[in-house]
Formats: sequence, structure tokens, C-alpha cells
Amino acid sequence: MKKTVLSVSALFLACTAVFAQQQDETENLDEVVISDSRHALKRENSGKTVITISSEEIKKNQGKTVAEVINTKSGIEILGSRSNAGQNLSYFVRGGNNRQVLIMIDGIQVNDPSSISNDFDLRLIALDQIESIEIIKGASSTLYGSGAATAVISITTKKASEDTIALRVNSSFGTNQSQDDSDYNINDFSNSARIDGTVDNVSYIVGFGHQNTDGLSAVIGEESDRFSRINTNVRIGYKFSDAFEASIFGNMDKFKNDFDNSSPRVDANFTGESEQYRFGVAPKYTYKNGSVTMNAAYTKIDREFRSNFPSTFEGETVAVDIFNKYNFNNKFYTVVGLNYIDNQTVFIEEQSSSIVDPYVNVVYVSDIGLNVNAGGRLNNHSEYGSHFTYNLNPSYRMSLGEGYVKGFASYSTSFIAPTLSQLFGNFGPNPNLEPEENTTLEGGVEVKLSEKLRASAVYFNRKEENFIDYVVTDFTTFAGEYQNVQDEFTVNGFEFEVFATPIENLTIDANYTFTEKKDVKVLRIPKHKANLNLSYAFSAKTNAGLSYQFTSERLDTDFSTFEDITLDSFNLIGANVNHQFSKRFSGFVTVSNIFNEDYTEITGFTTRGTNVRVGFSLNL
Repeated sequence: MKKTVLSVSALFLACTAVFAQQQDETENLDEVVISDSRHALKRENSGKTVITISSEEIKKNQGKTVAEVINTKSGIEILGSRSNAGQNLSYFVRGGNNRQVLIMIDGIQVNDPSSISNDFDLRLIALDQIESIEIIKGASSTLYGSGAATAVISITTKKASEDTIALRVNSSFGTNQSQDDSDYNINDFSNSARIDGTVDNVSYIVGFGHQNTDGLSAVIGEESDRFSRINTNVRIGYKFSDAFEASIFGNMDKFKNDFDNSSPRVDANFTGESEQYRFGVAPKYTYKNGSVTMNAAYTKIDREFRSNFPSTFEGETVAVDIFNKYNFNNKFYTVVGLNYIDNQTVFIEEQSSSIVDPYVNVVYVSDIGLNVNAGGRLNNHSEYGSHFTYNLNPSYRMSLGEGYVKGFASYSTSFIAPTLSQLFGNFGPNPNLEPEENTTLEGGVEVKLSEKLRASAVYFNRKEENFIDYVVTDFTTFAGEYQNVQDEFTVNGFEFEVFATPIENLTIDANYTFTEKKDVKVLRIPKHKANLNLSYAFSAKTNAGLSYQFTSERLDTDFSTFEDITLDSFNLIGANVNHQFSKRFSGFVTVSNIFNEDYTEITGFTTRGTNVRVGFSLNL
């Protein structure tokens, strides 16, 4: 390397999630999971293999994006996470797409009603805002409603300190270059600061963050395309009594990005801008053996694209989820709730749709090892009427030395409501669309031999019906409309995960995924994908990590010629070192794509080569 580059990354905004548990600062295999039942259950009593990204793992991954961290988990491929920072992200979970993934932040569904897929853009949030992430894969519409067909990504932001006042400052900078660049210029800067604390019964958080990235072109070209993001956050909580507490919050997340012409693929001075404003309230009342929680938020999103075809988009969402949790003698865990979502956006005129969903879910945990998770939801949509979804998820646990062996199966249905763009948009709207329906069957086994070894294997099969697609009716003008495709599609696959500590201080986290989507041409989704993460603690203050990712061949379409091509497989290796200099001061160094692998995510678009990042965090 021609230069030694420093980078820094950070701790940022913070919020309190009303139904997410606080993670320990050390890896704990006997963990508690929440997202598959909304109750804090031991992992051995869960009928799923829930992925937990703890605060400790996030700390070890400082300097990365949220998408990069999630992209290392089994069954998940986030396209665009290895490209220019402003590249659009596609969430391929178990062979699905963006509209089949539901993202939640502090218990509240987040989405963009002005987009075609009604999805949330992970580019809006910084990793240093986040305390932990839980990912549950498979059909989960019973608990979470529309869009929870292949995964629910539940993000919990950082909480306020118990000190009267705490100041946390983070700053980072590093390189941002392709495989063809070896200058190692510093083009990526990130800074954040947060003041938080607790005074008597009041907790508070005020945070600000900024990232500016340059040096990398969107398409393969010479011109650099900049990405700039600003995050601000305010949250105030008050504990009225031991039984009742509430918080109010406000977020403003904004990014600007340069992008290039995609047809033909050439450098261009195009720019885009996305702003999200989110305000909400989260009261919680706790009583003996139970609690009543409400998560409510208003979100406004504005997007603008300045190109040869300029466009603007506006979206507003009101989301309210109120639910009662009750624990019957640590045997029956119930959730009864009501979910309301109202989406609005503007095309030629303002359009809206609303959803009102009552739901119930029950978990039975027996003394003999048999556990059952079951529930149902009645979706009531303002445009297409009512739709019922349900889940049945039995599991059986047996003691095995210091650990256990758990077999599980599930049969779950889910739905994806038509988006406002598909119902009323400017291109091919169809107000008679029905919801997409997914049915997922999965089964597997999880074995924990001791605190040092846990492994799981899962088979999944998903059937997609009423798939909504844009059907061209005039091949001269390419005019058409969105329609429910009559064909059924099937996706099946296999996931294998291992978490082990073979020797003292060495942690191994590995996974492999096989995904096969039948009956339809699949673009950009690898059939085989593997991740390996090694972490070694040299001392209580110093930790080093090594990561490896293999992505197999994928089919893509060159849209300049409309010919299908096969993208080569690739291997990426990265490394990081974290060190605690003192109680209040820590730092890290990361190197990505160490061997400068030349690879393609999207035909004609740039990917990142070898890059270096160093960072420091100061807590006062």
C-alpha cells in the first residue's frame, strides 16, 4: 500500500425498543430470542433458528454498513452492498425479493409507500445507531403482517445511558476504491456524536451523524459518484411508575447520491436525494404476568431524482401496533394485538390504502420438551378485502449433556399486499390486484453440545402464488399493466450454520446456503453462498477477526443488449483489529477484499477493491 489509512466508526443515535431484549456485551450461546414469538424465550424453546446480531458483533464490525453485516448471514444476499455506497439495495432472502422482506426499527414497521416494492431503504440508517438485530426467516405474517414472507429484520437502536449524562463521539475515515485503483486516497469520512443519560425518571438521547463517501463510480467509468448521509435523532422517555413508562422520538435521516446512466451505461451527472422524517410514541404498561404495548409512528419520505427523466416521490405512513402479552405460568405465552397501517402517496393525484389486522399468537412450552408456536391474523385491506394467514410451528427439545438437540418444523402462510404504485401508479396500475400469497414449509434440527458448539441445519420450501408482475401488452411502446400471474413458483433450499469456540478465545461463526428457485428465470441470486468469520481475543482489550465469503455463479441480464450472461463466482477475504486503549477510548482497523478480487455484482457496475479503514470511539 502506498499510504497508511486511518478510519473511524462509531456509536450513534439511540432508541429504546419496547419488545427487544438488551444483548450482553459477550457472546452467549444460551441466548434469548424474541422475534418469533414477541416473548423473551430461551433459544432452545424457539421453533426457529433465529439469527441474532449482538452488540458485541456490531462492535467488531465497525466501519461496515448495515447491509454488509446482514449480508454475512445464512439465506441472505443483499445486492449492492459491495458496490458504490449510493447503489440501490436488493434484499434476496431465500430466493425472494424486496417486497417479501419486512424491516422493523424498535418494533415499528418501516417502509416507503412511494416505491414500487414498498420497501425500506437500509442506506438511510447507520450501523453505529444500532444495538442489536434479530432476523427471523420464513413466512411470519401472523405476527408481522404484509411483507413478512421471507424474513423479518428487527433492528433495535441504542438505549440511553444510566449515567446522568454521557457523551459519545466517533469519527472515521478510509479509502473507497475499485480493483483498478491503487492510490489509497482517503475518500470516506464518517462522524457521529450522541449525548444521552438518565435523570431521575427521565431518559434522553440526542444524536447526530454524518457520512461522506467519494472516489468510486456507480457504473464502470472514470467519474466519481458521491454519497452523503445525515442522521439526527431525539428520544425522551419517562417512567411514570414501576408499571407504566412511555417514550417519544423523532428521526431525520437523509442521503444524497450521484448516479450514472444505466441505458446506455455511461458516466453521467445525475443526482438523487432521499429524506425520511419519523415521529412516534411508545407507551408500555406492565402488570402481573403480562404487559400492554403500543408502537405508533408517522413517517414521511421524500425522494427526488435529477436525470434525463427527472422525477419526485412523496410517501406518508401511519403505523400503529398495539398488543397484549401474557404469560400463563411459564407454559403458555400469548400475544393478542391489532395492527393498523395507512399508506399515502401522490401520483397524478393523492392515493391511499389502509390495513387493519387483528392477530393472535400462542406459544406452549412443556416440561417434556414439546413446544408449539401457533397463531392467525385476519388482514383487512381497503382495496381487496379480507385475507387470513396462519402459522403452526412445533418443536421438540431433548437434553444432550450440557446442551440439547432440538427438532422443529413449521407450516406458515404470508401475504404481500399490492403497493400503491401497482394499484394506482403512473405506469400500468391495476386496482383489481389481489395480494401475493406465500406458503412456507420448513424443518430442521439444532444441536448445542456445550457452550462451545452449536450447529443447525434447515430445509425450506416456499410456494408463491398470485405473483404480481408487470405484463407488457404492447411491445412497440412497452405499455402494459401489473397483473397477478397465474403460474405458481417454488423455491427450496438448505441452510447450515455453526457457531463454535474450539479453543479458548477463538470464535468461529460459519454458514452455507443452497437456494434453488424453480419454474422461473432467476437473476443475480447465487445458488451457493458461504460465510466464515473467525474472531480471536488476544487479551481482554484486543480482538482480531478474519472474514471469508464465497458467492457462486449467478445469471444476469445485460440490459444494453438484453442478453443473459453468467457472472463468475468470487471469494472475498477481509480482516479487522479492535483495541480498547482505555476505559473511554477504543479504536479499530479493517481491511476489506484483501486480495483485490475483481468481481461483478451487477453487470456494468463497479464493485469495491481493497480498502482500508481505521477508527476511534470516545466515551465521556
